[in-house]
Amino acid sequence: MTSRRPDSFDGLRRDELFYGGRSHAGSGPSDLQHWVTTPPDIPGSRNLHPGERTPTHYGEGGEEPPPGAPAGGSADQLDRFAGFGIGLVSLFTENVLAHPCVVIRRQCQINYHARCQHLSPFTVVTVMYHVAKTQGPKALWKGMGSTFLVQGISLGAEGLLSECSGLPREIPHRWTFKQVAGHFILKGLTVMVALPFYAASLVETVQSEVVREPPGPLECLREGVARLLGPRLLPQRRLLPFRRLLAPALLHSLLRYALLTALQTAIAALLRCVLSRIAARKKTAMEDTGLHDDQGSSISGSISGGGAETAVDGHFAELAASLVASLAADVAVYPLETALHRLLVQGTRTIVDDTDGGVASLAGGVAYLAAGGGAVLPINTQYDGLRDVLTGASAGVLTGLRGAPEAAGAAVGGACLYRGVGAVLLQYGLQAAALWAARTAYTALAVRR
Repeated sequence: MTSRRPDSFDGLRRDELFYGGRSHAGSGPSDLQHWVTTPPDIPGSRNLHPGERTPTHYGEGGEEPPPGAPAGGSADQLDRFAGFGIGLVSLFTENVLAHPCVVIRRQCQINYHARCQHLSPFTVVTVMYHVAKTQGPKALWKGMGSTFLVQGISLGAEGLLSECSGLPREIPHRWTFKQVAGHFILKGLTVMVALPFYAASLVETVQSEVVREPPGPLECLREGVARLLGPRLLPQRRLLPFRRLLAPALLHSLLRYALLTALQTAIAALLRCVLSRIAARKKTAMEDTGLHDDQGSSISGSISGGGAETAVDGHFAELAASLVASLAADVAVYPLETALHRLLVQGTRTIVDDTDGGVASLAGGVAYLAAGGGAVLPINTQYDGLRDVLTGASAGVLTGLRGAPEAAGAAVGGACLYRGVGAVLLQYGLQAAALWAARTAYTALAVRR
């Protein structure tokens, strides 16, 4: 329909609007200003000249988007939602879904009675099945609340110490040796603050559910304060004082953090380089095939998976680098972690589940009981320090140098220092599977946009 508005129409003046177009002699120049301007071009309205089109926001000249291209706002929202969702899935898997692996791993580390080393994830799954069958699935998630509490104490202490001392919480991109030293000093102070509560959480994680009632929500705080004050509140004879546990804890934590940071940075840079090369090859292949639309832009949305793979590559590369670096760092410092856990539980009267034949299981448990084993096992050691643990374990003597061997065991050489490492492999396998599933779901969703 042709518009009847003349081309010279430029709105009504004040006098024309209120007086029907009659001009007055006393009207000044200020009265002749435009009061009603030309209305904007609203999409769908009829106030356009013949041949005019409502401009869009897809380009400088108002050109329309290529066919099949999604709107910019919805794509950005989907990318933000995907990044948040993948990070949330990774966090949930690491702290909740993989917690049974942490429970079995710590029990294997301190159980010097065990004959099976559990170097494979398959034997770890068997132990989990026996524990869940006899004690219920809840036994596999014991100590999870105290684990979250220790993480909160660590984060709060790190933030408070950083604000009070001015030590950097993160290493900047262009760092100096002073900044790196200050950052590691802050990490060391955080470990010192959280160590007593970590020891209490460790006991809650490995203590068997058969011989105790479920601990209260603040039991970890009370035990941590008692452990910090020392023998005045915990007069056990074999309990090591707090000052003698600082060196092993600092060595393990700082060494693991240094390896994790270095490996994560290197792996992330390598993944970004690989992904950039893949993207460049895809772009070159698309340009060589001549797949272009009418506006001259390549048809990336019509290629299956093309836009979905590049939208989340950056975030996925960071999570994948963190996962691989954490696995490598945990395996590298696993002997130190085993020694530290044995020192922390010494003198706490800890009783753990049997990790050989299961806790009173129908098959392996019955055979183990007939051979003289038991459903639960006490932990009684007399270690003097880190060197004592490493030397005694590597020699197959699972007690202190000054004491007699408490168990001949089946430990050969230093293999017992890696006892339970199969749980670490299973833990990171679950995290990798969850991360891959989240990325696959996002790819399928992005393709259907």
